[in-house]
Amino acid sequence: MAKQTRGARRKFLTGAVATSGVAALAITSGCGLGGGDKAPEAQGGPAAGAGMGASVTLKFQAGFPAKDPFFEISSDFLRAVSDISGGTVKIELLPAGAVVAPFDMADAVHKGILDGCIGAPAFWYGKDNALSLFGTGPSLGQDANTLLAWMEYGGGKTLYEELYRDVLKLDVVPLLWGPMGAQPFGWFKSEVRSTADIKGLKYRTVGLSIDVFNEMGASVVAMPGGEIIPALERGVIDAAEFNNPASDQALGFPDVAKVCMVKSYHQPAECFEALVGKRVFEGLSPLQQAAFRHAVKAASADMHWKMLDRYSKAYEEMRDGRGVRFVETPREILEAQLGAWDKVIRRKAESNAFFARVLESQRGFLKRVVGYQVKFNNDPRQAYEHFFGKA
Repeated sequence: MAKQTRGARRKFLTGAVATSGVAALAITSGCGLGGGDKAPEAQGGPAAGAGMGASVTLKFQAGFPAKDPFFEISSDFLRAVSDISGGTVKIELLPAGAVVAPFDMADAVHKGILDGCIGAPAFWYGKDNALSLFGTGPSLGQDANTLLAWMEYGGGKTLYEELYRDVLKLDVVPLLWGPMGAQPFGWFKSEVRSTADIKGLKYRTVGLSIDVFNEMGASVVAMPGGEIIPALERGVIDAAEFNNPASDQALGFPDVAKVCMVKSYHQPAECFEALVGKRVFEGLSPLQQAAFRHAVKAASADMHWKMLDRYSKAYEEMRDGRGVRFVETPREILEAQLGAWDKVIRRKAESNAFFARVLESQRGFLKRVVGYQVKFNNDPRQAYEHFFGKA
């Protein structure tokens, strides 16, 4: 009996190795990436590896300056596309403004001026306010990874593609990726202690946050990241939010302000977005197209890991070496933000049927998923303070 068991085990392991080898071959030859795809040999096509498609070189533009860590992250994403394609897709990435202004990139991709771009849906928020729900929407308890879970498994991707195709009528293939952390309330010349301090404040933000801060009495200005520091220096704006410690440090915020207010509900779950020209994308081989779709997942995970390391280092450098005070936003302001969100999303849903559809989908998914997270996940503060002292 023992001999038979060992023999059966050897047979099983041999079969498993053979099966995993076939799976690996299928992946490297571009098979098994779409629903029901078969290996080229099974279809009577060329041998494995021959279906990768001709090599192509594409030109993308980022919505960030070359010195911004986000430019590096954008490059990481495009490198993943190239690697997964077996090197048959090569992409040159240009910094913000190299060909068109950051907020004009979607139109440039649509018209074929650029093969693609990397930015965020909020960049073209003026086209349709439903775009803001894909990253700069209301805080319903989600973080960016949870938002991407809704995209992948809660119906978000279908709505996202419908928005670009049928509502905006842009000839682009949109890809949402790259989870960002909850963004700071912003950089200020002096600490903001109450909602009264926000009244009349000239404040920079983007997306639906514009409406939230307008609702709270601020005077809001939308501008790309590269314009923020000069605007603060000249007094065009009094305060601004951008994104995270590493990017904020690279842009030069510590040179013009020494108070960073942290924790906010204005942008809890923003993500990056890649737009690829539809004709460009359709001209790629199936494997090359799959490379973009799988790079979305690979680059999202890698970005999350890398930025935990990068953001924490930048935070400590600015706190300990640049004289920046990181102050937690008062509860009164956080509650006012949530109250403002109530009013903003109600108005938007009443005036935009597609906005209402996306919001309804998000609320259904997040009520269930965030409810699970709140019940099962620990607040890290208690464990942190036990081992390391007061946060």
